[in-house]
Amino acid sequence: MIAFIPLFPLLGFAINASMGRRLPKTISGGFASLVMLASFAVSVIVVSQVANLAPAQRVIEQTLYTWIASGDFNLALTLRVDPLASVMILVITGIGSLIHIYSTAYMHEESGSEYARYFSYLNLFAAFMLVLVLGANFLVLFIGWEGVGLCSYLLIGFWFEKKSASDAGKKAFVVNRIGDYAFILGTLLLFVRFGTLDFQRIASAVAPLTPEGMFGTLSVATLLLFIGATGKSAQIPLYVWLPDAMEGPTPVSALIHAATMVTAGVYMIGRNAVLFSHAPETMMIVAVIGAATALFAGTIGLVQNDIKRVLAYSTVSQLGYMFLAMGVGAFGAGIFHLYTHAFFKACLFLGSGAVIHALHGEQDIRNIRARTRHPLDGRHPDIAADRDLHVPARLPHVPR
Repeated sequence: MIAFIPLFPLLGFAINASMGRRLPKTISGGFASLVMLASFAVSVIVVSQVANLAPAQRVIEQTLYTWIASGDFNLALTLRVDPLASVMILVITGIGSLIHIYSTAYMHEESGSEYARYFSYLNLFAAFMLVLVLGANFLVLFIGWEGVGLCSYLLIGFWFEKKSASDAGKKAFVVNRIGDYAFILGTLLLFVRFGTLDFQRIASAVAPLTPEGMFGTLSVATLLLFIGATGKSAQIPLYVWLPDAMEGPTPVSALIHAATMVTAGVYMIGRNAVLFSHAPETMMIVAVIGAATALFAGTIGLVQNDIKRVLAYSTVSQLGYMFLAMGVGAFGAGIFHLYTHAFFKACLFLGSGAVIHALHGEQDIRNIRARTRHPLDGRHPDIAADRDLHVPARLPHVPR
């Protein structure tokens, strides 16, 4: 049943991309949400099966077919569910389903073709992220890794007729390509060193080795992988794309920041915990970069005026905490914070979307109070003193 978890949202993408413009909005959005709920239901069943196994045997695999066979080298398209993947698929499908349902109302003003295009991209995003976390080897993970990068470009630049949106999409795409180049080099180095790309086989080969006292093959390989993670998870210096990602629809920001793309780097390090544990020099770099990003991004967030950019820098900061935990060897703590962050950040973004929607697109937090009623007498607050805001002292009443 594991294959059905990414296949359901992939089916939703295929239907909406091919015939969604000819379907009513209710059916288009409803079907996209339904396939995510179906994926969530299958995930719950599979995770319950994993939980019922003995602790040392909590792994379920499904090999779809042999992808590459050359001499002694064989690489299969294998999906694997273990405790770490269980956490991730429940977060992606569970929170992703809620974001899809929320989007059916948030995007209702779009035309039928735009509405279907939006949900096709959203389903494809979820499908690629599920492939990423279910992949049993680096190459299957890389399919999802590149796929979420493509979908981020499509969704951030969804309103591509607006120059700032198209520029933000291109910026995200280019910055992630920098990290992905390093990720490819790290993957090739591991293959040369161990002759396999399977996560469990690499971990088994690394476990008996002595941790490197200085930069060696493992340190270089893990550092290259970490550079790839800094691109996907927006760490210094490749964090610059994430604040500009706010140009996309607000539910997209919730999906990227909470359940999908930005958690990919943290997941990748957690998945290769044994490998990173044998490269203490890289672990130190991961911890330092994580701590610096947490402080740096949190400080920037304090002075932002756009409600979504405040949350964007908050995400960068929280990801820094996750990488700090990974860098000091607290892998469980890092994944636990990833899990909790997915929920509260999704709530924050969807809440901000409700505010923006109610105020007809207003995102400047300095102006929002000018468009709300006075809590005591029902009148609008007099903000004539705030002349730098260029907002009228009296604004028409906007219902809550």
